[in-house]
Amino acid sequence: MDLLTDFLLAAVSSPWVYLVVFAVVVIDGFFPPVPSESIVVVAAALGVSAGTPNPVVIVVLAAVGAAIGDNIAYWLGRRIGIDRFRWMRGRRTAAALDRAGRGLALRPASLLLVARYIPVGRVAVNMTAGATGLPHRRFWPLTVLAGACWAVYSVLIGILAGNAFRDQPMLGATIGVVLALCLGVLVDRVAAAIARRRASARPGLPTRPQPSRTGS
Repeated sequence: MDLLTDFLLAAVSSPWVYLVVFAVVVIDGFFPPVPSESIVVVAAALGVSAGTPNPVVIVVLAAVGAAIGDNIAYWLGRRIGIDRFRWMRGRRTAAALDRAGRGLALRPASLLLVARYIPVGRVAVNMTAGATGLPHRRFWPLTVLAGACWAVYSVLIGILAGNAFRDQPMLGATIGVVLALCLGVLVDRVAAAIARRRASARPGLPTRPQPSRTGS
């Protein structure tokens, strides 16, 4: 454990850590297996307890990276749709896309803001927004706001954990990651419950908006 701690502390002391954080957040915007929340929280926690990287810089990079990644997902949805590949038609993926379609038909702004905190959910929502023709001029400002709020939220969790365990930086980072994941699951469950309640109150609402054939 001491060797692992020393290795990670050496890694975050390098200027390259900023590029890594930015790249991971961008990729996570359209490829959910990449754990951007964990990277941002760990960087912030170690920034407090070890003195580097700078949490303010992490906030800026995470916010910009999140907005870029979300817009890439939007354009992927617009260009390739949401049912072209077999994995998109799987039961869980199809269900996530259907929920995204319902939510975008009812409350696009609030859904885009909330979805940023749900790793798989944000990709489904952003791709569906592109595939169903939500105007990009309406989409991108919301992703900028969502990315900024998410970045501040993630870094604050890391800062709190780092301050609580200054003498054990890796423990603080680990607790911060667990807390962030738990809050993400909570947001997902609450959002899903609200969506089900609203859908049951509007039985005539289509499960997914029809894709727009117009350009951006």
